[in-house]
Amino acid sequence: MEKETILLIAIAVLAVLNTVSFGLMAYDKQCARLKKWRVPEKTLFLATACFGGLGGVLGMTVMRHKTKHWYFRLFFPLLLVLQLALLVWGYLALFR
Repeated sequence: MEKETILLIAIAVLAVLNTVSFGLMAYDKQCARLKKWRVPEKTLFLATACFGGLGGVLGMTVMRHKTKHWYFRLFFPLLLVLQLALLVWGYLALFR
């Protein structure tokens, strides 16, 4: 498989994972407002940990959701930084 194809697939997968993470944050915020069943916090963390860091951080920031919980404020950005470092490393390893 060509390197460019691998890169395009990786970008598409990252877009889907981050959209899911952002969507879960938005859905949970909506449920919180309507006093309905909520998305478990471990599900939000799992979605963010599975390379959905940008979606999780954006969801938390844009919707001001879970910002009172220190562990979300600490670990969501930390996961994003770790994921970005891994992506840069993978990109450099692929195109060297």
